[in-house]
Amino acid sequence: MRRCLVALWLFVVGGVAVGAPEQDALFWMDRMASAAQKLNYSGTFSYLSGKRLEALRIAHVVGPNGEVERLETLDGNPREVIRNNSEVRCVLPDLKTVIIDRVGKRRAFPARLPMAVSALDEYYRISLGDVSRVAGRKAQLVVLEPKDTLRYGHQLWADVDSGLLLKARLVGAKGEVIEQFAFNEIHVGEAVDPSLLEQKYAVADDWQTVNAKGDEADGEAAAWRLGDVLPGYRLVSSVRRSVGAQGQSVLHMVLSDGMANISVFVEPASAGGASASAGFMEAGSIAVYARNVGGQRLTVLGEAPHEALRRVGDGMTVDAQ
Repeated sequence: MRRCLVALWLFVVGGVAVGAPEQDALFWMDRMASAAQKLNYSGTFSYLSGKRLEALRIAHVVGPNGEVERLETLDGNPREVIRNNSEVRCVLPDLKTVIIDRVGKRRAFPARLPMAVSALDEYYRISLGDVSRVAGRKAQLVVLEPKDTLRYGHQLWADVDSGLLLKARLVGAKGEVIEQFAFNEIHVGEAVDPSLLEQKYAVADDWQTVNAKGDEADGEAAAWRLGDVLPGYRLVSSVRRSVGAQGQSVLHMVLSDGMANISVFVEPASAGGASASAGFMEAGSIAVYARNVGGQRLTVLGEAPHEALRRVGDGMTVDAQ
């Protein structure tokens, strides 16, 4: 279930434009942010994370009642995620489980950009790159280069005709690809077959439904202090969730700089054993850092450099209750 929560958490025309004014790049950022939420589209895309390559199908429709979107894995373990406006249903047939959650601050590809992009230039150098082709369509490259070591870089390819994000690449300090989404085929602005939005797997009586929406926990989050160890990141949500088979209660806080999200899960520390130690683990493109503080176990994860995660884990303190 936590894997699914993480997954949910998971989850310009012609020529060369190098050296163009930054406001032009921000214009394309605005187009990408708007197009993903306002256009109808359907297609398939590939997701690369570490050595894991996954194929997925997506369909997105905007109507009088808002947005409806369905995401389905095409290889590996079957999984589908159906979003109706702000509610998300993650269907896991192998586990006979449906998880109901709310939309987080970071949506799934291609809606990965914040609607307010103007503030990003404080921590990223934003520029235009070449025009190339993605999924058979002309695409304008927008490059976000971090100004410090607390965030990764981004390479974003926008559809020339519609502005829709066609390809997104997360890159490290040496230019290495950490994560990539890329459409293989895409239909934009056309009528979407209603069957692409329907839940594929029937839920039977022996399935379990888990409500992971949780409750707002701003008061609990206020007891935690981060200080100024992570410039540009701010707390954007705090939810008290029940996770695991035993329904263990966990505080989930999300920090964001607009592009990068860092999640902090807070739960009672285990008594002794290896879990009491601090350190890093890896899960594809997502790094995980854990530490005990004030009798609580902090698990910090996100698509951010180790230094950012370590600063969060080591820098957070909690007020005495």
